[in-house]
Amino acid sequence: MTMTQQNKLDLYDIRSSLTEEESLVQDTVARFIDNDVLPMIGKCFAEHRVPTELAPKMGELGLLGANLEGYGCAGMSQTAYGLICQELERGDSALRSLLSVQSSLAMWCIHQFGSEAHKEHWLPILVTGDTLACFGLTESQGGSDPGNMKTTAKKDGDNWIINGSKMWISNGSLANLAIVWAQTSNGIRGFLVETNRPGFEARTIKNKFSLRASDTSELFLTDVSVPDENRLPKAEGLKSPLACLEQARYGVAWGAIGAAQACLAEALDYTATRELFKRPLSKNQLIQSRLADAARQITNAQVLALQMSRLKEQGRLTTIQVSLAKWNNVRMALDIARDCRDILGGAGISVEHVAIRHMLNLESVVTYEGTESIHQLVVGRALTGESAF
Repeated sequence: MTMTQQNKLDLYDIRSSLTEEESLVQDTVARFIDNDVLPMIGKCFAEHRVPTELAPKMGELGLLGANLEGYGCAGMSQTAYGLICQELERGDSALRSLLSVQSSLAMWCIHQFGSEAHKEHWLPILVTGDTLACFGLTESQGGSDPGNMKTTAKKDGDNWIINGSKMWISNGSLANLAIVWAQTSNGIRGFLVETNRPGFEARTIKNKFSLRASDTSELFLTDVSVPDENRLPKAEGLKSPLACLEQARYGVAWGAIGAAQACLAEALDYTATRELFKRPLSKNQLIQSRLADAARQITNAQVLALQMSRLKEQGRLTTIQVSLAKWNNVRMALDIARDCRDILGGAGISVEHVAIRHMLNLESVVTYEGTESIHQLVVGRALTGESAF
């Protein structure tokens, strides 16, 4: 029996485990990617252009903050949100990054740690995609050690005066709102900073060879004054921004599957039509072995992601499990993208094919939201009971 392309990318029939709503969500986002994204994303990558026009379309589809309840959010299942990330990253990691920052870092943060006034004001406008947000945690000297934070917020009457800088901030130059984490006399706290406030500056980081269809910026805050009402009242200490990052890692683990599937699908098509030594590449044992190994790795990642979702829906998902999924699935996708690029030979270095674009993007994805080494240490600490950070 000949398998369809969809079945070739879903050897363990994960699709049959989805609810009707989850299947509908996946199909809807898949059509959006096929019709609106794939025809233009390669050119955006080549030209280093962020397709900001896609954000309101994502809002119209209910994708932003999709797994949040109330305030105009769709209230979808955690699995549905994972599938959204998977399909978006099948298009490009930049789109899933935009979603992750908007939904898991900014909107979830406000939903979890904000006041009722914060939620009522910001969530209904962020859900549309017409207004974008960014998440200012990472600093140039901090990297994997966000506790080494130099940005400060000092109380001045009814206001806070914020000084410092943030680095590698997705959506930074596009955002109307920045969630900024700063050291105070009572520890690390989070602040909602409108980006039009005096003293706030965002500078786009140029000449990237990865995530070229995404905005990445530096943020500079010089005596930026915000009222006390802009402080996130339920955010206390480093655990609060780290909880936001954990939400984002969940989506990253799902998204990586989409990038790997895109690369494998392309390799399957290419090897079926590319002839070498008077026969198609797909008839070569070495090629079949590599394609089969890619399918094995994708299947492992799909099963892991689905179980992660079910645990999250039951309220039982742990930090260790999220770290393991992010580490495993992104490494899987990067390895597959690199191998599929090689299978395509010289054609694989052209942006006309997807493998090189996904490969370069995943070099960032394997680093952000916790590097591979950090997640290894998280799992290692769980196994041994000893911290090696």
